[in-house]
Order: sequence, then C-alpha cells, then structure tokens
Amino acid sequence: MGHVQPDRSEDEQRLVEKAQRALVAISLGEDAEALDEVAPSAAEPEAQSAETRALMMLLFGECSAMVSTLGDGGSAPVKVQVFDEDGEEVSIDQADPPVRTAVRTLLAEVHGNTEAAEEQVEIALANAAPDEVDSLVLQALRWTIRLSAECLERDLPVATWIADAVTG
Repeated sequence: MGHVQPDRSEDEQRLVEKAQRALVAISLGEDAEALDEVAPSAAEPEAQSAETRALMMLLFGECSAMVSTLGDGGSAPVKVQVFDEDGEEVSIDQADPPVRTAVRTLLAEVHGNTEAAEEQVEIALANAAPDEVDSLVLQALRWTIRLSAECLERDLPVATWIADAVTG
C-alpha cells in the first residue's frame, strides 16, 4: 500500500517535523529527547498550550486513522487495553489520568468525534501537572509507533511522515 502525504501549511509542516523527530527518539528509547523535540517553541503560555494541543490532535488523529485501517474500516473491532505498572489489565477508569485521557481521546477520534477528542486534550492541558502532560505526549508517541509498525507489517497505509520516522 502507498503512504499518505496531505498538503500542509508551514505551521503544520513544522509540527509534523517536530513529531517526526520525537517518533525517532521514542523508537530509540529516548523519552527525554522525544519530549525535548516536541516542546513548544512559543514564548507565551497560551501559545505553548495551543502548540501542544495541535501536536496531540495530530498524533491522535493519525492513531485514529491507523486504528480504523487495522479494524478494516470498522468491520473488525480493535480492542484498546489498559495495563497498570504490574502489567495487569485495568479498566479505563482505573488508569492513571494521562492514560485515561489518551484512551478517551483516541476513542473519541476513532468514533469520528474530533470535538470530544479536543475537549479531552483541552481538559488535560488545563488541569494536568507538567509531568502528566509529558506522560500524555509520550503515550501518544508510543501508540503512533506501535500502530504504525502494525500497519506497515500488514502492508496497510501509514502517513508518509510516520513511515519515514519508524523505518528511517
């Protein structure tokens, strides 16, 4: 299957490039470097929050597209599982707040409710401690890596910028 490369504005392209570098860092096990790559470049807190929100929506949007592809457009269900520190499966409500937010954001995107996904991210950015926001960003990056690897292994389409980061 081919890779998907949409036209992007200059700001979107910069965000994609940051996310791409972060995906490379995550794939090398460099969480701190990945967070450095996606750190907001804006000076004002409101602009920083907007940049982080845009990054999160970019990643969750791509994850949603890959979940849909893996689920054969909705005809084959994809199961989302949440595990605790001991590797035991837990309900979404028992998960740490950043993981709960990530799952709810992804599920909203998968079900085509981008507005609800944006609300989840907005709530997290407004209320979460900085380390929880970092955890949410890392979760989105890890899911992007895992989902893209699964799609590529099955010869399913993946956004070019993600495929380049994970196969580079």
